[in-house]
Amino acid sequence: MKRMSNRVILLLLGALALNAAIEPAVAGRRGEQDEARQDMAAGKVKSLREIEATVVPRMRGMQYLGPEYDPTAQVYRLKFIDRDRVIFVDVDGRTGGVLRQR
Repeated sequence: MKRMSNRVILLLLGALALNAAIEPAVAGRRGEQDEARQDMAAGKVKSLREIEATVVPRMRGMQYLGPEYDPTAQVYRLKFIDRDRVIFVDVDGRTGGVLRQR
């Protein structure tokens, strides 16, 4: 019985360590999302849905991986994959215009 409880304790400690490693990345992502929502609600930028509706159809044949948001620059970065390379499309959140694609 004692061996079983040691295994459970080790599993719990491992789960806690994993959570501690992942949490800062998740918190940073939530911060981006919150700032994007605040900027959109304040009328500073277009919604992500509007941005995606104009950009994603242009990227035919590529898989859309998702967005990032830079609140300082008010720029969305949409990520795509085309076979074995990742393509970044930076979009001005205020106008919806594509700034660069690389």
